[in-house]
Amino acid sequence: MSVGLLAVVDDILTAALKASAKTAGVVIDDAAVTPQYVQGLSPARELHVVWRIALGSLFNKFVIIIPLALLLSAFAPWVLPWLLILGGSYLCFEGAEKVTEWFGAHHASDESESREEGKLIFGAIRTDLILSTEIMLIALASLDPDFGIWMTLGALVVIGLGMTVLVYGAVALLVKIDDIGLSLMKNPARRMRRTGARIVAAMPAVFRVIGIIGTVAMLWVGGHLVIANLAETFWQAPYDLLHVVTHAIDSAGPAVVWVTDTTISLVFGLMLGLIIVGIVFGLSGLLKRNKPGVVAA
Repeated sequence: MSVGLLAVVDDILTAALKASAKTAGVVIDDAAVTPQYVQGLSPARELHVVWRIALGSLFNKFVIIIPLALLLSAFAPWVLPWLLILGGSYLCFEGAEKVTEWFGAHHASDESESREEGKLIFGAIRTDLILSTEIMLIALASLDPDFGIWMTLGALVVIGLGMTVLVYGAVALLVKIDDIGLSLMKNPARRMRRTGARIVAAMPAVFRVIGIIGTVAMLWVGGHLVIANLAETFWQAPYDLLHVVTHAIDSAGPAVVWVTDTTISLVFGLMLGLIIVGIVFGLSGLLKRNKPGVVAA
């Protein structure tokens, strides 16, 4: 009995490890996107916010994504590409909105700090839902179809838990590096104090770079999701163009092909995101103008 149980556990862990390897790109994107949600918070709130986002991520995976993915893959697999198109479009919108903010399109808010923190957490969990959906669907597609429902469920649970610990453990460490630097600055050893000072001085630039990487990741992943799943539904032209371009430079090596694929997905995601941003901002402005009590200048 125990030998059989150990064999089952070993099979689940082995399958989970192999499937996880194929989700590495999205996991990196998830880890790059998340730190931007804790920027601007007081140091005392950073770990609390990361913890709440991590709990939300676990809820996304175990309560929403895994049960829904298993049900849809069994009874309505045609729905999955449409869900991924919607999710990818939302990532493109978020990424393009960040790009517009770089050029001065900031949105003022007069809400309290606690409300802002709640919005940040909700926004992070919402973005995590999309990225986690792609992670779990890629993992599900990588598992053996003959694995069985319970073995598949076990592997997905292991993948979901492992990815959450990996991503949010890394995020928690990253956002507290400046505190580590401050502690080193109090060390009696001069070399340690210098190291701590360098860490603290470097963190603003590190977070700016992470913010850029996170925005690029949202546009890249979102664009790739939309292109790939449009081809699965009703419009194959963007995917065909991507395939033609990458095939033409196939002899240049896998690294060049990957960069080209990523760049095209990024540009597509940015264009789609800017269109959605324009529509959303236009509708928002129209609704504000039509509010009772608003007087035209």
